[in-house]
Amino acid sequence: MLAASCGHPTVQPAPAPPPAALSPGRVHLADLDTTCSPCRDFFQYATGGWLARTSIPAAYPAWSSFDELRDRNEAVLLRVLTAAASDTSAPQGSSTRKLGLFYATCMDSVRADADGALPLEPELDRINAIASRADLVAAVARLHRAGVSALFGFRADQDAKQSTQVIAIASQGGLGMPDRDHYTKTDTASVRLRQAYRDHQVRLLELLGEPAAVAQAGARTSLTIETALATASMTRVELRDPNATYHRMTLAELEGLAPAFAWSEYFRTAGPITVSVLNVAQPRFFREVNRLVTEVPLADWRVYLRARLASWAAPWLGSRFDAESFRFRQVLTGVTEQLPRWKRCLARADGSMGHALGQTYVEQTFSPEAKARALAMVDHLKAVLRDRLTSLEWMSDTTRRQALAKLDAFRTKIGYPDVWRDYAGLVIEPGPFLANLRRATEFETARRNATIGGPVDRAEWQMTPPIVNAYYSPTMNEIVFPAGILQPPFFDPGADDALNYGGMGAVIGHEMTHGFDDRGRQYDADGNLRDWWTPEDGARFQARARLVERQFSGYVAVDSTHVNGNLTLGENIADLGGVMIAYQALQHSLAGKPAPPNIDGFTAQQRFFLAWARIWRNKRRPEYAHLLATTDTHSPGRWRANGPVANIPEFARAFGCRNGDPMVRADSVRAQIW
Repeated sequence: MLAASCGHPTVQPAPAPPPAALSPGRVHLADLDTTCSPCRDFFQYATGGWLARTSIPAAYPAWSSFDELRDRNEAVLLRVLTAAASDTSAPQGSSTRKLGLFYATCMDSVRADADGALPLEPELDRINAIASRADLVAAVARLHRAGVSALFGFRADQDAKQSTQVIAIASQGGLGMPDRDHYTKTDTASVRLRQAYRDHQVRLLELLGEPAAVAQAGARTSLTIETALATASMTRVELRDPNATYHRMTLAELEGLAPAFAWSEYFRTAGPITVSVLNVAQPRFFREVNRLVTEVPLADWRVYLRARLASWAAPWLGSRFDAESFRFRQVLTGVTEQLPRWKRCLARADGSMGHALGQTYVEQTFSPEAKARALAMVDHLKAVLRDRLTSLEWMSDTTRRQALAKLDAFRTKIGYPDVWRDYAGLVIEPGPFLANLRRATEFETARRNATIGGPVDRAEWQMTPPIVNAYYSPTMNEIVFPAGILQPPFFDPGADDALNYGGMGAVIGHEMTHGFDDRGRQYDADGNLRDWWTPEDGARFQARARLVERQFSGYVAVDSTHVNGNLTLGENIADLGGVMIAYQALQHSLAGKPAPPNIDGFTAQQRFFLAWARIWRNKRRPEYAHLLATTDTHSPGRWRANGPVANIPEFARAFGCRNGDPMVRADSVRAQIW
């Protein structure tokens, strides 16, 4: 680990540069902490001024470059939504009319307060009427249709071993806390969290009208069921093994595994859905589901399902429910204020009708020229990775041929889909927002369930265009970069190559490297889960990956809690590969040209690494940092910035670092894979 960090910022907080100074292509000197050597703690050096100057907004658990960009994107989206909500000329049934009405009903807090729990009464009546296991199964199916987590998870997704087909997947689920470990750990913090969660459930049940004593007993009952489900669940580290979560079964085999649950009734009510085979991701979990369905009294199931329904609906049921939902969010994240309602409604609109919202966003923010430049950058980075794969000394030609074939098969999606999603069948009406939210969720659930057993649509996007994020899909073998992230500081058409390759270039390289990280490498060029490595090459990869795991396990996430190097391994490998690929791409872009002049006092190479650190600048509340240490597959921003570059000799040369400096790892422990 970096044993000699500069610690907390010693720099006096510099005022934020005026808007006129925030010009494209600049390293903003006020963001730096020059009292800290870049060779001692590069993250502090590159972002210490920003850290000293920046406060986490009261409504947020953390603040980062991603949040800053998302905030700017939301200003655009707000204009789109308010225009749609006031557009009386939009044709009936058009996406614009539906989007505007969805947002307007969400913003109607007066109606939500007046209605209270009234929008839930039909479903609560059905839950309260459960008198048989068949009734229980039907209730779970209805909740799943609406997006409520109850008992287990069910979805349609790509078949990991037959990647041209969509398969039904049944998986562990049904929990109200973020992680199964929150139910099973016995440390003081976990015990306190469970008590806070039980108190939260008590208050939700009381808001549904249950007397205090009944609500107390009901919360204990619900927590008992959830604890049993959690105990039978796989850990997040275990879930990272794709073979451990692939168990293809016929419907008859599933019925043999969990005969107490009426699966035919479930599929009839949840869709109807036609299922002949499915992936039962965690068979042990479903054996526990079978036991619980057999042994737990129906009265207890009624309480559990009421609590799950109330938890899902609470943010939209008026101020008393909303306040209770926020109270538990405070426990988890440390936030002190609720997000403004417009931001929460905007997020729901993006989640429910994101392609309608994203189409207008793209028209206003993402030019064809920006798309062409981003695509050219991707092509350049692919060529660099191809060169690196070709010259790897530790990989045999047998495995190399397969790796190159996989890279050549990469599909790239930039900005937005070629064909926008159709919302023609979605019904949005005046009235309670919760009714519109449920209809929108059921519309999307039905759309996806209808694909089960059919071919995969490789043109589909798993993210909406405004999202500040990107992804690699191993089963699609594709890299996807929404328009929302192709903005400054990640990607800036006005910036030079050094900043763009250190920012967006490294993000692109990160997603490409995911195709060859500890999970992605297990999928072939067609996206099938298949071992295409020779045993010797697989062992060599594992030995190199262990260096990454050990390095990051040595870093402290918060207080005395260390980064989980196994949980974050894939992201750390991708960061390391992404920076190295992007740096080499920058060098190629500069080759044969006169040396570029220093800008803001920095060489092109230094500006590259400063751009890399800038995108990971962040501050987190302690409560949220503890939560992420348990649940997040990404390392904290400090270690995302410092961890990879400490392995890269080019970084040391750029800043004049020497052997023995904290930012220079010794050859014996230096991690290098791709």
